Amino acid sequence: MTDRPLVSILTPVYNGAAFLAHCIDSVLAQTYEHWEYVLVDNASTDGTAAILRDYATRDRRIRVHTNAVHVPVIPNHNMAARLASPGAAWCKFVCADDALFPECLERMVNIGLTHPSVGLISAYQLRGTDVGLGGLPYPSPVTDGRTIGRLSLLGDLSVFGGPSAHMIRADFLRRRDPFYDESNLHADTAACYEVLESADFGFVHQVLTFARAHRGSLTHAVARRLNTFLLGHVKILLDHGPRFLTESEYAAALAQRMDAYYKFLARAVLAPGRAEMWRYHRDGLAALGLPVNRLRLARVLCQQLGQVATSPGHELPKLSRLLRRAGSEDANWHYWWAPTGFEVVRTDAAPSAAANGSSARPASAPPPAPPPTPAPAPRG
Repeated sequence: MTDRPLVSILTPVYNGAAFLAHCIDSVLAQTYEHWEYVLVDNASTDGTAAILRDYATRDRRIRVHTNAVHVPVIPNHNMAARLASPGAAWCKFVCADDALFPECLERMVNIGLTHPSVGLISAYQLRGTDVGLGGLPYPSPVTDGRTIGRLSLLGDLSVFGGPSAHMIRADFLRRRDPFYDESNLHADTAACYEVLESADFGFVHQVLTFARAHRGSLTHAVARRLNTFLLGHVKILLDHGPRFLTESEYAAALAQRMDAYYKFLARAVLAPGRAEMWRYHRDGLAALGLPVNRLRLARVLCQQLGQVATSPGHELPKLSRLLRRAGSEDANWHYWWAPTGFEVVRTDAAPSAAANGSSARPASAPPPAPPPTPAPAPRG
């Protein structure tokens, strides 16, 4: 690795004209200048193409690829990964409606240069007006990857964020094609576990990225409406839990996730838009080898309705709100009716302290309120 490793910045975009210029300008403003910028236009129908052409004429480090036909979001991310330069040492995805703070690349590259064992680097992220992705004690720039994976699966850490939040060592992207699992809308999170099986985790204790939350994003339009987080996290747990967790931890995590899942399914039966939600989760669970047990679902639904009967003052307003799907933008409310699967797992033993000074909240401690914000789904 040279003193100035090449960073391949990748932005898959579809109809991103509203915020695309802000995103590109944030890349151009980086204090670290040894980068290439590959933008993949997913056959956009708005002004995206014109914006990309304009910026490509301004800086020779910018390359634009236009798909002949529109493809789903994860395949488009894989297209971008394939277009990274063979000489790139690191790859940094940036969603078209997000942005980088000026020191982002410089600070992350410094971690990689100082600690060659690191394969994944993240930092604090500004999400709208809130700062997220905390949990590692300062300064602890590097932690054993398997420790981070374990604590993340148990819900004690939320440090990956969406694709805009972290940077991946490029050799991991080259090890397989496609890099992202195209069957999982949250493949960017799953890929973090793949990296951490054999590499360490770096973290910069600064706010280095900005994630924009808006109604036009895939996160709002699909992931939040259908609660794709829950299915995606169960798939991640099935794929990676046995590799990061002890047998008892894995059993506890899977049991808790499925308990949460059936509570969600029972509530979803009563919610507006239930047909679409039911099909999505029924088919998704069946594909994972966990078909919906209708007897269990009926039992959980009876339990939920029983709580309304025994405590109407407390539960009836929730039921009424659920039937009307009111206040869906209220995060606390949304976590009640649609758990994401990122809640803290209860185990008999507290998680061990993370390496290099990291520490974890004891498993017996109550979860934060509200629970950790799940990483947004990739966009573009």
